[in-house]
Amino acid sequence: MLGVDISSSSITLVEVSLDKSGNLTLDRCAIEPLDAGCVTDGNIEKFDEVAEVLRRVVKKSGTRTKNVAMALPPSAVISKKIILPGGLSDNELEIQVESEANKYIPFSLDDVSLDFCVLGPSATSSGDVEVLIAASRKEKVQDRQGLAEAAGLKPVVVDVESYASRAATARLIATMPNQGRDTLVALFEIGSVATSLQVIRNDEVLYERDQAFGGAQLTQLIVRQYGFSLDEAEAKKRSGELPDDYASTLLKPFVESLTLEIGRALQFFFTSTPHNRVDYVMLAGGSSSLNGLTEAVTRQTSFACQLANPFDGMHIGSGVMESKMRRDAPSYLTACGLALRRFSQ
Repeated sequence: MLGVDISSSSITLVEVSLDKSGNLTLDRCAIEPLDAGCVTDGNIEKFDEVAEVLRRVVKKSGTRTKNVAMALPPSAVISKKIILPGGLSDNELEIQVESEANKYIPFSLDDVSLDFCVLGPSATSSGDVEVLIAASRKEKVQDRQGLAEAAGLKPVVVDVESYASRAATARLIATMPNQGRDTLVALFEIGSVATSLQVIRNDEVLYERDQAFGGAQLTQLIVRQYGFSLDEAEAKKRSGELPDDYASTLLKPFVESLTLEIGRALQFFFTSTPHNRVDYVMLAGGSSSLNGLTEAVTRQTSFACQLANPFDGMHIGSGVMESKMRRDAPSYLTACGLALRRFSQ
């Protein structure tokens, strides 16, 4: 099964497999930029253009796999943890979930795609179980299904972007000292128009926050400074083919601004929770690998900062251009988490 992530600025594709020893292999990965305005706040605004880019990224990857896992942004999904009696049959559980979902979903269940997952025994109520329910408007799910089918793919899973990125990050946290147990990780995903923060400990999200700050602001600065078109500026930013004064005039001040935003988001976390520190800051997303950013974040926050490479510890297959993959690796976090759904069905 492929993992395909559609963001506001690009489409990323990942395919992984397991070898006979149970080790992960990265078989395919590919990325293609999307024009501004094709996807806004997770909504597909220009279906035909996005479908064409998806077809292009599938062809570029060289995959023959048709099954695909895709995702919706958290803003398009209502999720809630509820407590239900233990020992219910699947049918009884389904009826109870639908009854409970009515309390939290502000529109008719006929208009909703609804799913649930039993997380395990309730920590607060003996004999009961904790259940996670997730619901989205059917039209949002159908948009993703339609895109997959337009590209000749078979949609099998529609996940939530933040869940997928956490699944990929969990692999990285497990390689930390003590297998990452009780480790507090602040995961920043720096997108084109927004940056999201998830603070994670033992697979649990302690805090979430989105900020309207992202890599598109640097692209706009390049447009204004050098007179490029928006597409030219984005392409040159990705390739690094910019005038000699770019690093000092634009990049350094932007990295400083981004670092301040990251520090500010952490302060919001500290002031609204009992916590006053994190063990690691992890950066992902298209703008996370800007030159000097991880060092600047460590200086600003005093916390260890690293790029999230979701392919760490994987064998790299012969179909992958390793140098390009390593350069873009933090952009693949969500797509990698989606590809890993292959092993959790």
